[in-house]
Amino acid sequence: MAEKTKVTALDQVVIRFSGDSGDGMQLTGTIFSNLSAIFGNDISTFPDYPAEVRAPQGSLSGISGFQVHLGAKKIYTPGDKADVLVAMNPAALKVNAKRLKPNAIIIIDTDSFLTKDLEKAQFTTDDPFKELGLTNRQILSAPISTMVRDGLTEFGLDNKSALRCKNMFTLGLVCWLFDRPLDSAMHMLQNKFAKKPSIAQANIKALTDGYNYGGNTHASVSTYRIESTSIRPGFYTEVNGNTATAYGLIAAAEKAGLKLFLGSYPITPATDILQELAKRKELGVITMQAEDEIAGICTAIGASFAGCLGATSTSGPGLALKSEAIGLAVIAELPLVVVDVQRGGPSTGMPTKSEQTDLMQALYGRNGESPVVVLAATTPTDCFETAFWAGKLALEHMTPVILLTDGFVANGAAAWRIPDLETYPDIRPNYVSNYRNEAPWKAYHRDPESFVRYWAIPGDEGFAHRIGGLEKDYHTSAISTDPDNHQKMVATRQAKIDRIADCIPELEVTGDENADLLIVGWGGTCGHLYETAEIMQQQGKKVAVAIFRFIHPLPKNTAEVFLRYEKVVVAEQNNGQFANYLRSKIDGFHPCTFNRVKGQPFIVSRLVEEFTKIMEA
Repeated sequence: MAEKTKVTALDQVVIRFSGDSGDGMQLTGTIFSNLSAIFGNDISTFPDYPAEVRAPQGSLSGISGFQVHLGAKKIYTPGDKADVLVAMNPAALKVNAKRLKPNAIIIIDTDSFLTKDLEKAQFTTDDPFKELGLTNRQILSAPISTMVRDGLTEFGLDNKSALRCKNMFTLGLVCWLFDRPLDSAMHMLQNKFAKKPSIAQANIKALTDGYNYGGNTHASVSTYRIESTSIRPGFYTEVNGNTATAYGLIAAAEKAGLKLFLGSYPITPATDILQELAKRKELGVITMQAEDEIAGICTAIGASFAGCLGATSTSGPGLALKSEAIGLAVIAELPLVVVDVQRGGPSTGMPTKSEQTDLMQALYGRNGESPVVVLAATTPTDCFETAFWAGKLALEHMTPVILLTDGFVANGAAAWRIPDLETYPDIRPNYVSNYRNEAPWKAYHRDPESFVRYWAIPGDEGFAHRIGGLEKDYHTSAISTDPDNHQKMVATRQAKIDRIADCIPELEVTGDENADLLIVGWGGTCGHLYETAEIMQQQGKKVAVAIFRFIHPLPKNTAEVFLRYEKVVVAEQNNGQFANYLRSKIDGFHPCTFNRVKGQPFIVSRLVEEFTKIMEA
């Protein structure tokens, strides 16, 4: 009689898929994440790419990972440590050994754990688990490569092509482990390999074989059951931050009745925005892959002058190159959205890792007084909302807007309820048709309340004009070097940005009303800070959280909120850029700080420890 498999019921679980760059871990993790979203779980994912394009096979530097955290309640982060690790080779095991919970399940391909493989991963003994101190973990070992190769003989694939399907065998095994039906996974594979039906069928066969292997062997490990969450009715999909950013820009252009133009140069980790928008010609989107970063933003400025919503996407090094052109958009007072997907730096730095180190560059990284709006998306799904806001503020206030995301938010994914665009506000640019002054219109005439320049689209009869990078006279719009006029124009451009505070939501605080500690963050650290606060509240501590999406200008009630709390800690993935910015804006504000710059997301358990020390100090 077969031994009955032990089933462990959990409200959440963390799974990490890890192997060489060519082992298909990103695809495997993405499909499993989609399955979990379909099943009704909330999810948060973290694709962890190596910096090398193709490191030596089996080496420590070439390991690619994909972590997914799923559960029956709200999931804020991809999780600190994994309940299940799929390690396709010894290097994957070694790299992830410290990221495992006690009694975690480790799935390995014994065909890839031979002596030569252990040597590549720099093991000194023939027992990697003992060497890493993993003797108390549950090991599910199987000759995956052999079984995949033997199972696909009917397809006539060569050895290399057959072994490319072993990631689907492991996916099937993990689906068995979590009682996930395979129908949706099969459908995803058929769509992915629609032009190669034989490859699709081979992957489906490997997937099924992996599922059956788990069920037939009744492997001596716990299986998990994760209940579905109660979700708001609607249409859901999994979306990553870059895709959501692209959709948000499309939505803003749609609500404004304009075409969206994106001029960009490929750069990690922002390239997917360009690639996604290039697919959306049917929605009136125009894209141009320029020869460099400067050309990319200049085409976008030209498109804005011509009456489009002009946008460009980049990362930190590209933002530096675009700085002069951003200044041109500031002085020409044209709408422009600049998406900066932050990565590890300086210089080329760590292009596949994530930081929050471009904030000062976004706020001040231009010559002259060049004020712009700065926003920061907080989650993969919030990238849609924040990109929509970026388009709205750029068009209605005739200004460049820098939208900061980061590699963690951009590549990470979450379950997304597709929004109803009808519920979003219309976007009404300040067209020259709004001009009501008796004096003849000039190019730099502006609304007396908001200071927003009237926008005349070239070709409108009677509104021929010139704008450009030279300073203009406030009244005549002619070129001017008059000192008093320059002072007036500098003050006016700043006042235009400052008054946007009247058009954005006030800062919201969640948690205890009489909290002993206010936790402050911005951008992609949002989920980690919320989860930290939740754990501390369960421990009986009074804490609250404030997350900033709007950075320049700040929400109007920012000072009032901060001064209500005796202790405030600002946590960010840099050396204190936002904390210093807040000090400069709010008199008497002296926060504590928590700063880490490791290229990896925050570790929630470490945040709990550090914030507790701050409370008890």
